Formats: sequence, structure tokens, C-alpha cells
Amino acid sequence: MNMFKNRFVVACVLAAVLVAPAFASQVESEGKGTPAQILTRMKAGNMRFVDGRSLHPHLNLERLKQAGREDQGNHAYATVITCSDSRVPVEHIFDAGVMDLFVIRVAGNVVDTDEAGSIEYGLAHVHTPLLVVLGHTQCGAVTAVTHAVHGMDHKLERNIPPLVDNIEPAVKRAIAMNPGVHGEDIIPAAIEENVWQGIEDLFLKSPTTRELVKAGSVRVVGAIYDVGSGKVNWLPDTKIAEILDRVEASPTRAMEAMAQ
Repeated sequence: MNMFKNRFVVACVLAAVLVAPAFASQVESEGKGTPAQILTRMKAGNMRFVDGRSLHPHLNLERLKQAGREDQGNHAYATVITCSDSRVPVEHIFDAGVMDLFVIRVAGNVVDTDEAGSIEYGLAHVHTPLLVVLGHTQCGAVTAVTHAVHGMDHKLERNIPPLVDNIEPAVKRAIAMNPGVHGEDIIPAAIEENVWQGIEDLFLKSPTTRELVKAGSVRVVGAIYDVGSGKVNWLPDTKIAEILDRVEASPTRAMEAMAQ
């Protein structure tokens, strides 16, 4: 009887050890607020930035000391993928500070393998309940691809074309959807389509992201930052569900969530 009891105790201890990390991660994520609450927080931060009322939180010496001794997963509340453009200072436009945002920056805010992996890290390991795919007005990468689609090619360094080739479907879709719009005037529509393209590329590449979204643990939102006003314009949520449904029906979607 004592032997059975001891084995039962050992089994319970082992179970607790195995479950504890996952449970702790869930508690930490929940402590940051729901995706809806975090989105409200980011919208409020942007409004403060636009109005010149930024609070500049978490930028003091104490926060730096805290960052030196604590895990970012206990604090960061949103993952943001955006363009490398110097006119898009991510933490500033959301009035955020150290350990608040997990930020990925790449020309044209495209989502290829490196970016999808970085996003997966932000969602699954830093436990951010919100992902923002953030385009911006006057995007040079989208403009360059639009010019190329229109036959206005110019020489580019060898690594740039494979970087921005993800943007081409977005530009062609914008042209097809707006037959009455020509030349440079199509670029704003292409910038928006490029946000949707990034989300679709992410869903195609990342089963982990799809599962987190379907479970309600993560919310994905699209937005466009106006470099001339500082305002973030949020795109409709209904489009996200449409893209996810389309990807779930696609035979080309990645299926194995974990690396071999």
C-alpha cells in the first residue's frame, strides 16, 4: 500500500513539473489582458501620440534594470511586424516603451520565412496576445514593385527582388480590383492589399499562428500608419476571418507546426 502511495505521489509531482511551464505561460499571457483590451490600449497610445500627449512609459532607469533581470515574456503585450522605414518609429507611435512590444521590421513589412519565424516566437514564446501587421503610407517597397508591374523597371541590388517579391500579388490584386485607377494612384490600394498579403502569407506558413487565432489566444489585426499625421488606421477585422478560412482550405498551407 505504501509503495502504491509513493508511486502515486511521484507521478503527481512529475505531472506538476511538466504542466507548470505551460500553465505559467498561460497565466503570464492572461495577465497582460485580452487581445481586445490590448488593442484598445494600443489605439489609446496612438491617439496620445497624434495629439502630442505621449506619456513615454517604461523608458526610465528602473525599467532598464527590470529588463536586465526579467523575461520579456512577462511584459510584452503585442507583436508588431512593420516596415524598416525610418518614418515608422513603432514604440513611439503606440506610446510604448522597453519590454512592451515585440517588433519585427523588414522592408515592405513582408512575411517570408524569417519574418514568420520571428512572429511565431513573439506569439508562442513571448506570449503576446495581439499581432499587428502594420503597413504605412508612401511605402517605398510597394511603390518600387508597383513601378515594376507597370513596366517601369530600374536596377536593384541582387538581394532586393527576392525580398519584395511577396508584394507583387498584392499590387496585381489592387490593380485588378480598381480598374479605373491608374499609375501612381493605385499605390495606396496596393499598400492596403500588401497588409492582407502579409497576413495570408503568415497563415500559409505558420500552423502555430492559425491554431492560436482559432483558439482565441491571439488576435491578428491589420493597420496602416500615416507617416504625415502619425495616425494608425485600423483595417476591418472581417477580412482576417476570410483570409484564415481561405488558407484553411488551401492545399499549399503548411501543416506541421513544429520543426523536425
